[in-house]
Amino acid sequence: MINFRYHVVSLTAVFLALAIGLVVGTAALNSPLSDELNDRVRALTQQNDYYRAQVNQLEDDAGKQEQYATESAPFVLHNQLTGRRILVVSMQATAPYVDNVLQMLALAGAKVTGQVEIEDRFTDPANSETLLDLAHTTLPPNLANVPVNSDGVETASFLLASVLADHTPAIPAEASQTVLTAFTEGRFIVLNKPVTGPAEGVIVLAAQPYTDREADGKNTNMVTMATQFDNVSRLVVAANGAAGSGNVVASLRGDPTLSKTISTVDYLATPQGKVALVLAMAEQINNPNKAGHYGRDAGATSLLPKLPT
Repeated sequence: MINFRYHVVSLTAVFLALAIGLVVGTAALNSPLSDELNDRVRALTQQNDYYRAQVNQLEDDAGKQEQYATESAPFVLHNQLTGRRILVVSMQATAPYVDNVLQMLALAGAKVTGQVEIEDRFTDPANSETLLDLAHTTLPPNLANVPVNSDGVETASFLLASVLADHTPAIPAEASQTVLTAFTEGRFIVLNKPVTGPAEGVIVLAAQPYTDREADGKNTNMVTMATQFDNVSRLVVAANGAAGSGNVVASLRGDPTLSKTISTVDYLATPQGKVALVLAMAEQINNPNKAGHYGRDAGATSLLPKLPT
């Protein structure tokens, strides 16, 4: 059995070891090893200061580039879309970008026909049947080429595009309003800027890929929505980046058919990206058979479209 004397001897040994460690450690730190460690600390501190200065410089340069893009936008965009009827479609997550995009369109002389926000409910696969029923009950009688399958997002997107953009034959204003009212009351869209008539070009401000349990279906529905708007009107899709699984811009760029008709921009969050977005829309309007892909991520061909000479 372990007795009290054993505990005393054990504790004495522990404290003796600690004391010896302190003595040896102090001696070591007072040796050349201590000087070497101090030299390394000083070198790392200097290197860290250098990197911090570099980061500050890069942030300053980026800020100046954005300021340059903002200040030069009136000259670059002047008359690029004068009198052209443009619709802005956003998602819930891209609401912060809308005002600046509208400002850029104003600088280009565009006539904004409306600003529609697509709610997340619209892309949720769980609401496909509800969308399909809503679309079928509000279809204008003269609307042709309506998708006839059971995909609610496809049919609803085609219907919305048809009443929001130019269509032949023209959709009566009353029928268009019936569709918009039904989708608004169903909480699938929000009209942040009243629709004044059909557009000849559509800008879609796409959100980052969904990441929840229904992400695959929702991200696929984003591409479906873009496809149907493209079937009806000239289209530019912009997002803040073109990376990650399910990214709509990356999906459009990677599609051999859609990449030839839908233009994309992948740096929406920056002033440069918003300038590129408006120029891409002008390019679509002036060259209906040309689609361009602009930005810094995979699939982009340049930062900006070429300005007309």
